[in-house]
Amino acid sequence: MITWSVLKQEKELADKGNATIFNVAEAAGVSIKTVSRVMNREPNVRENTREKVQAAIKKLGYQPNTAARLLSGRRSYSIGLIYEVPEEFSYLGDVLGGAHQGCESEGYSLLLRPLSLPNDDIVSSIEHFINQTKVDGLLLPAPLADLPEVLKLLKKLSLPHAAISPRGESSKGISIHCRDEDASCKLTEFLIGQGHSKIAFIKGKQDHGASHKRYDGYCAALKAHNIKYRPAYVKQGHFDFESGKKAAKKLFSLDDPPTAIVASNDDMAAGVIFEARELGYDIPRDCSVVGFDDTRLAAHTWPPLTTVRQPIADMANQASRLLIKAVRGEKVPEAVPPFDCKLVIRGSTAEI
Repeated sequence: MITWSVLKQEKELADKGNATIFNVAEAAGVSIKTVSRVMNREPNVRENTREKVQAAIKKLGYQPNTAARLLSGRRSYSIGLIYEVPEEFSYLGDVLGGAHQGCESEGYSLLLRPLSLPNDDIVSSIEHFINQTKVDGLLLPAPLADLPEVLKLLKKLSLPHAAISPRGESSKGISIHCRDEDASCKLTEFLIGQGHSKIAFIKGKQDHGASHKRYDGYCAALKAHNIKYRPAYVKQGHFDFESGKKAAKKLFSLDDPPTAIVASNDDMAAGVIFEARELGYDIPRDCSVVGFDDTRLAAHTWPPLTTVRQPIADMANQASRLLIKAVRGEKVPEAVPPFDCKLVIRGSTAEI
C-alpha cells in the first residue's frame, strides 16, 4: 500500500527533477514494493531482480527516502542510542561518530536519547523513547547496559540491544569490549619501566565497568613488579576534568606524593595536569601523568598526554552493525573478540 506521505515525498523529489521510486521500478521492470524490499536488504528477492533494481538506482542516482523504505511496514530502520549525559563530551563524541557511521553504512538512521543519571526515571524514559520512535534496537554505552532494570525492560519488550563496554564479559545481547585491564597494566608497567615506583591511580565512575578493569590492571602491574600498594595513592574520580583536579590536589598534598599518576581517562588526566601547574609542579619533571582513551583532548593538553588509544569509534561502529544484523535476523557471533588498545607516548611522561 502506498501511503499519502510516500506519494508526497516522491512528488517532492520529482518536482526537484530527482529520480523517484516509481522511476526506479519502471526502469527495472518491477513493482515499487520490490524496489522497497531491495533497498531494505530483505532476503526474499531473487538475485537477478536485486541486481536489476540496484543497477537502476545507480543509473538514476536515486536517493531513497524514509517513507519509501517503510513500505514493508515491518521495521523502522532506525537504531536508538541511549546515553548518560556526560560531564565531558570527548568520549561520547567518538561513540556517536562510530555509531552513526555504522548505521549509515547499513542504511539505518541513528536516534539519540540522553539520560541524566540518577535523576531521570530510567525505565519509563527508555520505554517512552522506544514506544515513541519504534526503534528496531538499542545501543547502550556504559553504565546503562549494567543496570538490571534496563535489561529487564528490554527482555520484556523483546528488543535487540548491543552493549558498549559493559562490566560483565557478556550481557543478554551483543557486547563490545576492549582489553581495558591489559591496557591499564601495560600503561602502569610503562611508568615502572621509567623508574617510577610511587604511582598513584585515579578511578573512574564506580558504575562503569571499565573503571574496575582499569583499576585491576594497575593493581596487577604493581603486584607483578613487587611494588607496594598504597591506599593513599588511590583516589576516586568521576571521569571528568574537575574530579581529576580534586584528586590531584589530594595526591600532591601527601607527605610523600607520587612521582607518577595514572588517571582512568583523558579528561581526569587533563585535570591533573592543570592542578599540577596551579601548584607549581612541572610535568613531567616533577610528576609523570598518563590518561586513557586517547580522545582529541589528549593531544591538546600541555604537555601533550601519554595515554592509551582505545578504538572507541570502531567499537561503536561494530556494535551498531552487529545490532542491525541481529535486527535483520542474521546470525551474529555469540562472543565478539575484544579490541586491542595501543600505548601512545607523548610529553607528559619522563624517566625519573
